Amino acid sequence: MPSADVSDLFAVPPDAVRLDGGQGHSVLAGDLVLSPGRDPRTATWLNPVVARLAAELDNERPRTLRLAMPIPTRDGRWVVDGWAASRYEPDTTPCRDLDVLLATAHLLSARLATRVTTRPDGIRERDDRWARAERIAFGEIQPGNIPNAVAPLVARILAELDATPLGPDQLVHGDIAGNVLLDAEGVPMVIDVAPYWRPVRWADAVCVLDAVVEHGADPAAMRAHATGADRQAMLRAALFRLLSDEDPDLEAHRRALESGPL
Repeated sequence: MPSADVSDLFAVPPDAVRLDGGQGHSVLAGDLVLSPGRDPRTATWLNPVVARLAAELDNERPRTLRLAMPIPTRDGRWVVDGWAASRYEPDTTPCRDLDVLLATAHLLSARLATRVTTRPDGIRERDDRWARAERIAFGEIQPGNIPNAVAPLVARILAELDATPLGPDQLVHGDIAGNVLLDAEGVPMVIDVAPYWRPVRWADAVCVLDAVVEHGADPAAMRAHATGADRQAMLRAALFRLLSDEDPDLEAHRRALESGPL
């Protein structure tokens, strides 16, 4: 739970309540959602982009997309002791419809592409396990010590990679499947943006893979990723997940991949 100092800086009551969903770590305090484990370097460049876009989207009619509004502290910081805040939206439900998730991802990617036109330095400087896994998936660094449990599947995927172009790089959301809610009017709201500078095709593949493996989507969705550039994107999405997740569901990933690209 956030400390009293964190609550004070975000100007919310100290009696926070844990929220359901996600990884179970976010809390509701006043009218803000506080989430731990946030990187201040990423938030410094990303949150102003998200805040401006969130305000713009909320003033459009009809609404087609929304973003949770990031909120700074009273002294202008985005992250304090790893905690960051966004405006709470009541009466929401998790979105699990894969078609809606992909449509939301496409709308967000199109908006982000017009606002961030060059690779942010904050993405270049990231060195967390997700960033390392993403670079391995795109052949920019070599895999180190791969856990024994996933090593055979990882080796099988690596052997199938080729140099098929996936499209231009841009700012994309690399974890959208678990971060979309439907508001009271049924409009998709993205509650957390995981930024990557990669092709949209790869971000779509991560969305499909996560929806199938984690959220009960029909494995038949993987068949669209059985050939060509979509296949290569899905193979790289699978490498990203297998190498970044601390305890990936190996059998679920194998079944998903064998429904399409493998």
